[in-house]
Amino acid sequence: MCSIEEELQYPVDCHSKTLISRYIELLLDYCTRFNERQFITRCEANKAILRKTHSLLNKYILSGKLESGIMPTETYCADALHLSPHYFRDLLKFETGKDMYEYFQLMRLDMAKKMLRNKDYTVGMTARKLGYANSQHFTCLFKKITGMTPTEYKYAQN
Repeated sequence: MCSIEEELQYPVDCHSKTLISRYIELLLDYCTRFNERQFITRCEANKAILRKTHSLLNKYILSGKLESGIMPTETYCADALHLSPHYFRDLLKFETGKDMYEYFQLMRLDMAKKMLRNKDYTVGMTARKLGYANSQHFTCLFKKITGMTPTEYKYAQN
């Protein structure tokens, strides 16, 4: 900050804009470092939060809310975990490399695999219970991620 302030005291020349922007970039790099350090120093606490997040989302899936198309949000998770939504988003991204949408989609896919292994669940029932718009959408997404259709997966597992 002092370097920026000092540079602003000099008359403007052709280098002023470049120097000020580099000082600001350096300041932002320090902010990023500080932000990431909080996650590094809280490794065990973060793992506990991830376990709670996984459990919370698993309960959400089993609650039946997905059937009505209501997806969990970062705010929902953060509130349940007593965290700010921004901190929760940053923590999830830092620890898993995924945002809330990606993380939840993978959880839904894992639950779909479990349901398809159960002979009582059809592809349509699985898609409906997990909140997919329709069976075709579920089938396309499932095949894109796993390389096989839900029906192929179901029969390969049984």
